[in-house]
Amino acid sequence: MIGVWLAPAPFLTSTIAEQRTAFARIEELGYHSLWTGEPAPAAATVAPAREIFSHHAIALAATDRLVVGSGIANVAARGPATMRGAAATLAEAFPGRYVLGLGGAAGPSALRAYLDEFDAVPLLPDVRYPRVLAALGPKALGLAAERADGVHPFLQPVAHTRVARDAVGPGALVVPHQAAVLETDPDAARARLRAVFGRMPAADNPYVRSYRRLGYGDDDLVAGYSDRLVDDLLAWGDEAAIAARLHAHREAGADEVLVQPFAESLSDVLRVLERLAGELFGR
Repeated sequence: MIGVWLAPAPFLTSTIAEQRTAFARIEELGYHSLWTGEPAPAAATVAPAREIFSHHAIALAATDRLVVGSGIANVAARGPATMRGAAATLAEAFPGRYVLGLGGAAGPSALRAYLDEFDAVPLLPDVRYPRVLAALGPKALGLAAERADGVHPFLQPVAHTRVARDAVGPGALVVPHQAAVLETDPDAARARLRAVFGRMPAADNPYVRSYRRLGYGDDDLVAGYSDRLVDDLLAWGDEAAIAARLHAHREAGADEVLVQPFAESLSDVLRVLERLAGELFGR
């Protein structure tokens, strides 16, 4: 299955009415799901976003079959009781169509403590829905295998999908994110990823640690990242090239791959998704 992952920016420059139309179009094109994330509270003044659960209620109400997922709902943004209540409300209102992705904790131990409180919240009725964790390293993947229904890795190469599948086992969900740009010029394509993600420091952080575990070295983790690493993180080229990368994740063990088209506006996002749908779904 192929879904869509969208950053906050396109939603901040479009109206709710425009978004309802876009959500329906994404479903019509054949994509299985739509996922959005939210920044950490400390970053909200720099990268604001619509409140994730309210926003997902709009997406669910605007569509009939589209699965909606949080990728991720930041645990630093709300307490466990509020988080569980919001997720359960959407899951009950739209059965089988909501996935809760959690992340943003300062390490697996903090996320485990959050999950302990989350699971202790009394809730009637006890609505069931998939819960996945943002997990990159072995401790986080182990926590996901123990306490969640799967994982939602972000900005990782195909090699990480194999690692995630091995870590969580055959019955869990593996739903990786894949950045993509319809651009056949290598330098122009790489510049798009570097403009968005290349500012991440080469110092120690979960992403850098993950890349090192996958075999990338100091030469790859320079400012802006090496061409080799950028090419492994970004699907670029024509429609067939991007579809091939999405299918590579599936072959590596992903249940569903979430494509993030690099585009400034929601209308531009839709144009990319329409072009990809012709290759992915024959539409």
